[in-house]
Amino acid sequence: MSTCRLHPRGPSPDPALLDRCRALPTSILSDSMARTGGVCGVHPVPGGRWPRVAGPALTVRTRPGDNLVVHRALDLARPGDVLVVDGGGALDRAVLGELMARYAAARGLVALVVDGAVRDVEGLAAGALPVFARGVNHVGPYKDGPGEIGGPVHAGGTVVRAGDVVVGDTDGVVVLPHERAAEVVAAGEEQARAEEVAFAQIAAGTWDRSWVAAALTEVRAGAEAAS
Repeated sequence: MSTCRLHPRGPSPDPALLDRCRALPTSILSDSMARTGGVCGVHPVPGGRWPRVAGPALTVRTRPGDNLVVHRALDLARPGDVLVVDGGGALDRAVLGELMARYAAARGLVALVVDGAVRDVEGLAAGALPVFARGVNHVGPYKDGPGEIGGPVHAGGTVVRAGDVVVGDTDGVVVLPHERAAEVVAAGEEQARAEEVAFAQIAAGTWDRSWVAAALTEVRAGAEAAS
C-alpha cells in the first residue's frame, strides 16, 4: 500500500474576485505580476475551446506516469476547484483522460491542469471541463503511488500552493498567489483599461510610437566600417 500525504486545504478566494479574474486575459494577469506566474509549456488540449476559467488550486504531486493520487484528489475535491497536477513534466505516460475528466466535471471542478501528458484528446476537447496539459500520449498510467495532495507543487516552472488562484484561457494558465490575488487583479484591470485606450488610438491613427525609437541607439549599416 502506497503513502498519500494529505495537507490542509488552502484558503477559498472571494467569488467576486474570481469573476473579475474571468474578465481578464492570462496575458494581462501575468503582465501584472512582472510577467511571472505562467505555467510554461502547459496549454489547452488540441481542439479545446472553453471560456476563461478561474478557481482555487487543489494541488497534487505524483510520481511521473502514475495517477493513483490523482484519483484520490478527485474524490477529495470541492466544486469550483482547479486540479493542478505536478507530474514532473513527463510525457511517456498519460496521467488522465476522458473518464477522469468526466468524473471531475461531475464533481464540480472547473478545470484540470497537468504538468505531464493526457490522452483521449477528442473526448477531452468535446467535454465541458477545460483541460490544460504539457503533452499527449495514448499510453496509460501506473496506479501505484505514492503522492501528495494539497502541498506546494511545481507546474511549468511556477510554484503552486493550495488556494492560489488559477486562471486558464486559450493562451494557457497563470497562477496568482492567494495573498496577492486582489492586488494583481486590480493592476490587471488598470492595464486592460489602458489597452482599450490604445486600441482606440490605433483605430484613429493616433497611437504614439515615439518611445520605440527613443529606446534604441540606431546605427546605419556601413557606418561602423566608415568610422
